[in-house]
Amino acid sequence: MAFKYSPPPLTRDLLIAVAPTALVIALALWGAFVLLRPTPPKRVVLLTGSEQGAYADFGRRYAQELRLYGIDVELRETRGAAENLRMLRDPAQPGDVGFVQGGSGDAVRAVDEDTRGHPLVSLGGLFYEPVWLFYREAAIRRGGRAVPLTELAQLQGLRVNTGSRGSGAPNLFSKLLYVNRLEPSSIKESRLDPTPSVTEFLAGNLDALVFVSAPESPLVQMLLQTPGVGLADFTQAEAYTRRLPFLTALVLPRGVVDLAKDVPPQDVQLIAPTAELLAREGIHPALVQLFVEAAQKTHGATGWFARAGQFPRATDTGWPLAPEAARVYRSGPPLLQRYLPFWFANVIDRMWVALASIVVVLIPLMRMVPPLYTFRIRSRVFRWYRHLREIEAQWLDGSLPHDKLLGELNALEARLENVRVPLSYTDQLYSLKSHIDLVRSRLVAPISATALTPNSLPVSRRGE
Repeated sequence: MAFKYSPPPLTRDLLIAVAPTALVIALALWGAFVLLRPTPPKRVVLLTGSEQGAYADFGRRYAQELRLYGIDVELRETRGAAENLRMLRDPAQPGDVGFVQGGSGDAVRAVDEDTRGHPLVSLGGLFYEPVWLFYREAAIRRGGRAVPLTELAQLQGLRVNTGSRGSGAPNLFSKLLYVNRLEPSSIKESRLDPTPSVTEFLAGNLDALVFVSAPESPLVQMLLQTPGVGLADFTQAEAYTRRLPFLTALVLPRGVVDLAKDVPPQDVQLIAPTAELLAREGIHPALVQLFVEAAQKTHGATGWFARAGQFPRATDTGWPLAPEAARVYRSGPPLLQRYLPFWFANVIDRMWVALASIVVVLIPLMRMVPPLYTFRIRSRVFRWYRHLREIEAQWLDGSLPHDKLLGELNALEARLENVRVPLSYTDQLYSLKSHIDLVRSRLVAPISATALTPNSLPVSRRGE
């Protein structure tokens, strides 16, 4: 009959040998996971603006993009940039990310701006938000003023809606009045929400409207094409940018609104702050990356005031740029994410430094596994050698009769039948069995024959 070898079940010994190293690795991985937070939260709150504004429209696009990666973006409707800024700075308020425009702070002068609260970081500039100063041409002429309107001084005594409370428009317009040395009391100011203000404006109850918004705003688009409604031409646009550095001088090209109707009939100079995406400091880096990539898809095309690829951008931000945003602008998405699923690639990308450190520690630890495994196997054989030596010692001092010692020796040999060792260690097992036979032969022989001494065991086993 053919001999069939069956490997002994030594999994327990291997597990015991590997356990210390595995425990160290598991603790290191757990610690790195807790400290580095490789997986982002699956829910984030984005502060937008009024339902009819550009912020709300852009927010819906962002939510759609991040939904592809399993991130649920809760769109929180607000009154606008100023309220977004206050909410982001207040840790008690909901909001992780929000749209904020330059100049939307409450203070008229930059040096008086209150910067207390939760620190904020910028994810980049997104688009220009021109100051749209619409006026009813009839109201301007009725006061003996010249048309078109080119200076804020022409608004004195007129009914002007400067934007809803909580939006960035009133705060920005206050700064414009300040640099023109005009008191807020010089105009009849109201702060209606966008839709009611347009209704009052078209009904003749307001003489001028101020919007600070991207041209994609439906209300801006409508007013640009409404007969009898003029758009202020900021002929001193460059001067404004010198006095208020967060502003940029822009030109609304002739005919860009409607080429067929030649609207506007001439170039119009405008001033515009830049809208930024702000986040609370400490936001997860993976969320920063996803928001920047969503911004690139949303704002990267050619617009009325920007060339393709000009936005989003990392320059000219009013707040410190988040480190992860700077990396995305500089190098694009991480290499692994171009070939692997986002969640898997993100964990590797966030933890590769920790993994490399663990490998460095792991190499010397792995050297301990073979000696520990060898010790486990050899100790199994050495335990029986110790028992054999005790039997021999009891025979020499005569403390037990020969028949009882022979019974113990037979029991020892029977137990060895269940001992399992790897094939490479079987020589030690068979050596033990031969030494058992040697001791048995001495036990059954007359005492006057060859005396058994401790030196009868091999030198290699002596002292075990």
